Amino acid sequence: MTSGDLTRRNLLRTGGVLAAGATINLLPEVAFAAPSTDEAGTTGTTEQTKTVTGTFTPSIADWYYLPVQVPRGVNQIDVVYSYDKPAVPAGTRGNACDIGMFGPEGHQLGNERGFRGWSGGFRDRFSISASEATPGYLAGPITPGTWHVILGPYTVAPQGLNYQVTITLHYGPQGKPFKPNPAPLTAPARQRGKSWYRGDAHLHTVHSDGRRTPPELVAEARAAGLDFMVSTDHNTSSSALQWGDHATDDLLILNGEEVTTRSGHWPAIGLPAGKWIDWRYRAGDPSDFRRFTEQVHKVGGLVTAAHPFANCFGCTYEFAYEIADLVEIWNGPWTDEDQQAVNHWDGLLRAGQFIPAIGNSDAHSPGQTVALPHTVVYADNLRREALLAGLKAGRSWLAESSAVNLSFTVSADGRTAGIGERLKAEIGTPVTVEVAVSGVPGTTVTILDQLGKEYTETVPETGSATVRWTTYPRYSRWVRVEVRRASGGPNTTTPNAMVAMTNPIFLGRD
Repeated sequence: MTSGDLTRRNLLRTGGVLAAGATINLLPEVAFAAPSTDEAGTTGTTEQTKTVTGTFTPSIADWYYLPVQVPRGVNQIDVVYSYDKPAVPAGTRGNACDIGMFGPEGHQLGNERGFRGWSGGFRDRFSISASEATPGYLAGPITPGTWHVILGPYTVAPQGLNYQVTITLHYGPQGKPFKPNPAPLTAPARQRGKSWYRGDAHLHTVHSDGRRTPPELVAEARAAGLDFMVSTDHNTSSSALQWGDHATDDLLILNGEEVTTRSGHWPAIGLPAGKWIDWRYRAGDPSDFRRFTEQVHKVGGLVTAAHPFANCFGCTYEFAYEIADLVEIWNGPWTDEDQQAVNHWDGLLRAGQFIPAIGNSDAHSPGQTVALPHTVVYADNLRREALLAGLKAGRSWLAESSAVNLSFTVSADGRTAGIGERLKAEIGTPVTVEVAVSGVPGTTVTILDQLGKEYTETVPETGSATVRWTTYPRYSRWVRVEVRRASGGPNTTTPNAMVAMTNPIFLGRD
């Protein structure tokens, strides 16, 4: 069976951008005949297999759906796919194609009931049954009806992309139902009431394109000295249903999803277990983006603009910043892309738009260090609602590792304010800015305001220092702190690497 060559048919344009989520692009249907049964109702068929081939041209939509008619009696679906990778000239994108699955409940944009899994381009096969599923996919009954394999041609070579999809249906009784076991809501061994808590809010496992299993990620997060972590596998909710199998009493595990669109990535953090957020739209579809960010907010989660200047197709954040709750200005070992993100975030801040900064490791594999960097947030307690409230308020700072400690306050006329707060003072009132750091040998501490760098001191070899500077609300609308190492940082040769950074403290009456 073949799907033939595909072009831009059924494609809509919105402002010159392909409206990927607006149109359903169907491939020719794959139909399986119901197996014959004897008088006792027993079928002699144990499995059926069909293969589909086709070609995507460079002028193509983002998503295509392969309908699969699943008859009664099926207890497992296996899908294997492949595509060619012809040589392309330097600077030309080659072939890459993603894959996932929707059940008979539907595959329309936002149809959460129909979603059954996603593996992007990380795997070449998956299986789904009532009892279990390949990581990234959701176990559950194999209901008869029209299922849809979703194919996402991520990049297509000038020669086109020739694909093959093989579907195997297995027959027999449904297995024992899968029992979700989400993470506990508390981590009592790390609970300190009102305190600063360390967390990495952008992490991956084998449930998307990570190389760590869930227990391996938990072990790495604990070893890094974190109080909490957020699991943010790409475009799927599957990992959230099993964190309870691996949780400990000294690490709070929060659920999330890195919503991975063709116009950038935005981790939704603090989601209820099992909540899925759709990703089938682009920045040219602003109503769709707003629709799904509102879903995140409705369930109490936060929206993060991830690695805004990452240099890969679909990675750079192209959506509206004003809808985001957080901006990930530091992603993994320090690079020039992080500096671009800081510059942009600082520009927004100077223009009066404060979106709290966050730093995360985005660690995928054992070679990538969990908690490099991470965010230290002041919260009423170590629970989801309190942590998210602290992050949204900007009561946080970013650290290279748990060895780094920092405190940052401003004071005037007997009043003191901390990170993310406002010190109300008249424009002519002297304000003392105080920064204390430890665990940062070989660095400099710089105090900045809307004019840029205002005061810098070198930290002695002991790695500890207390830095003070005086300003006035007339001159400084806000102040923030950067701690940098001229020689670079862990896993990076980029000079002047960030070691710690704060969100601002605001000065003045308004």
